[in-house]
Amino acid sequence: MAQPNTVNVTILDKSYQVACPPEQKADLVTSANYLDSQMRSIRDTGKVIGLERIAVMAALNISYELLRATRTDGETALASTENADSEAAFRSLNNKLEEALHKLRQIEIS
Repeated sequence: MAQPNTVNVTILDKSYQVACPPEQKADLVTSANYLDSQMRSIRDTGKVIGLERIAVMAALNISYELLRATRTDGETALASTENADSEAAFRSLNNKLEEALHKLRQIEIS
C-alpha cells in the first residue's frame, strides 16, 4: 500500500487537506464533490443555517442513501413494507428536524 498523500478538497467554498493513499484520490475527490453538492442543495433551501447543521443534515441524507443502496434485492414483501414504513418515518423525522432548525434560526435572529 502506498504512503498517504495530502489531497485538497473544497466543500462549501472552504478548502480541506485530507490524507489519502494515491490510489484512492479519485474516490476521495468524487466523494468530496458529492458532499459539496448535497450541502449546497441543503443550504440553498434556506431552511438550514450554519455549516455544522448543514453538514449534519447532509450526513443524515447520505447515510440514508447508503443504507437504501446496500440492501439486497431479495427482500421479502414484509421487508419491503418495513422499508416503506422506515422511509416514511425518515421523511417525517427529516421534516421535524427541518422545522426545529427553522424555529431555532428564528430564535437566533430575534
